[in-house]
Amino acid sequence: MAVKLRLKRMGKKKAPFYRIVAADSRSPRDGRFIETIGTYNPTTVPAEVTLDEELAMKWLHNGAQPSDTVRNILSKQGIMKRLHDEKSAK
Repeated sequence: MAVKLRLKRMGKKKAPFYRIVAADSRSPRDGRFIETIGTYNPTTVPAEVTLDEELAMKWLHNGAQPSDTVRNILSKQGIMKRLHDEKSAK
C-alpha cells in the first residue's frame, strides 16, 4: 500500500479549506483516509496552517510520499529540513 500525504478539500464552493491527511494513493481525493495530520486554510492572509509535527514526521519516516503542495507546506514549517537532518545524522 503506497501512502501519500495530501490535501483533502473541505469547505464550501469558492471557500476552500483543506485537511492534510495520510491516505492510500489509490483512494479518491476526498475519500477514505488513514489519519488527519493538520489543516490548511488558503483564504486567510497569510495562509493559516496547523500541523501535528510528530505525526507528520512519523508518516515521513514510514515512507509516506507528500504531494507537491504538501511538500511545500511542510518545507515552510521546517519539517522537511528536520527530516533531512535526521536522515543524514544516521
